[in-house]
Amino acid sequence: MYLLKRMLWLGGLSAVLALAGCDPQRISELEEGVSTEADVRARFGEPEKIWDAPEGGRTFEYSRQPQGHQNYMITIGTDGKMSALRQVLTPLNFAKVQPGMMMEDVRKLLGKPMKTTPFKLKNEVEYDWRYLEPPNKSMVFTVVFDPDYRVLRTQSVTDPGAERSR
Repeated sequence: MYLLKRMLWLGGLSAVLALAGCDPQRISELEEGVSTEADVRARFGEPEKIWDAPEGGRTFEYSRQPQGHQNYMITIGTDGKMSALRQVLTPLNFAKVQPGMMMEDVRKLLGKPMKTTPFKLKNEVEYDWRYLEPPNKSMVFTVVFDPDYRVLRTQSVTDPGAERSR
């Protein structure tokens, strides 16, 4: 039974790594202002979530969490063409997360977290995102929410999972 579980886990990990390894190829096949929603879906599949874009159109969320270090937001304009493709797990975006901000706004900014952890006694919930600090240091960005899902604080730490695997 252990061997079967291990094989299934390794197979799943391989699939995730293969998927993440294909991202640069998929991205290079898309062009802002030219590629259509159908092109995006053909390369990336069904989005994790679809958000209304502030300037009109829609933003497709493609998460590479929990094993990956990226989350992509791809905006489809009102004309049906891709107007933006960005990897959102960046220090610039982390700096935008401020106390009092609502959880949904954080999700729209950073995408799906790798993990959520409720702390009932503290009356808090932590959302974690794995990301890379250049050149290749695996890190975890954490947002702590109150019971109303408003940001209390944030922090970045070295990825404990990366330390264990060494």
